[in-house]
Amino acid sequence: MKLNGTHQLLVYTDDVNILGGRVRTVKLNAKALVVVRKEIGLEVNADKTKYMVMSRDQNTGRSYNIRIDNSSFQRVEAFKYLGTILTNQSSIQEEMKSRLKSGNACYHSVQNLLSSGLVSKSLKIKIYRTIILSVVLYGCETWSFTLREERRLRVFENRALRRIFGPTRDVVTREWRKLHNEELNDLYCSPNIVRVTKSRR
Repeated sequence: MKLNGTHQLLVYTDDVNILGGRVRTVKLNAKALVVVRKEIGLEVNADKTKYMVMSRDQNTGRSYNIRIDNSSFQRVEAFKYLGTILTNQSSIQEEMKSRLKSGNACYHSVQNLLSSGLVSKSLKIKIYRTIILSVVLYGCETWSFTLREERRLRVFENRALRRIFGPTRDVVTREWRKLHNEELNDLYCSPNIVRVTKSRR
């Protein structure tokens, strides 16, 4: 298929992303896609087709109405592409909220294992790192976050680690209490979630 005068390989044909520096370029490339899909018998679902303008000036492109083959496409502020939420402000807050929500679902599905006395702590850490951490950090290679986002990640991880290591008995009062963050860091003996994220970037 030819876009912008060059032959390009089109992958993920059920989830196509067309980029352009101007609305006119996007329209031309979208029309080229429509022509090619007719030749090979594919359909473009107008209800699922959206467009987003990424600009410091959010009024840019508001006057444009992208129409192709009598179909009008909806302008959106954010959309999900290949499992990652993209926003017109290039913010990761929505993506991180979605990842933490998925991580919480994973955490709740295995929390009985994480608190079980029959499972060793090393196996619990492996479960955390392979199941929960993988879900939370999906796509983190593109994240660039502030201290606020770092704190949200650390809070999530500390909650999971508290479940894994359980409470401790205070040496003075002899009462059971939650482990402090510093104690969790010492027990975990692996790079924390923020360091893992930065290393993947």
